Amino acid sequence: MFIGEYQHTIDPKGRLILPAKFRYDLGEKFIVTKGLDNCLFVYPNEEWSKLEQKLSNLPLTSRDARAFVRFFFAGAAECDLDKQGRFLIPANLREHAGFDKEIVIIGVSSRLEIWSKEAWESYNESSELEYDEIFEKMAELGI
Repeated sequence: MFIGEYQHTIDPKGRLILPAKFRYDLGEKFIVTKGLDNCLFVYPNEEWSKLEQKLSNLPLTSRDARAFVRFFFAGAAECDLDKQGRFLIPANLREHAGFDKEIVIIGVSSRLEIWSKEAWESYNESSELEYDEIFEKMAELGI
């Protein structure tokens, strides 16, 4: 399970050091793809396989399902760690997430999310007022 928030920098070549706490659970090879809210999603291969199975069962006749699957898979890249615990984030994914230099890596249960520091701070500021509403909705779902 991935939890926590870590601030890092991305080097000029697009390499990012993965926090040591996440390396074991993520594995040597993993998938990075476009995420929602202008971040990147990072999945261990096992979780990616589960997600792939679910998405492959979506109906081809649904325009929304086709669009989501295209968005998710077209932006995906297999990455691996070097000896220093770094990995290269492809340019198209760095562009999607608006990465400059400072980034934030957060653990979100079965995946990691990578955000530009600016986008993460903006997201948190805009979400603060909505947390009460979100908690109420989660209570209605039995959480």
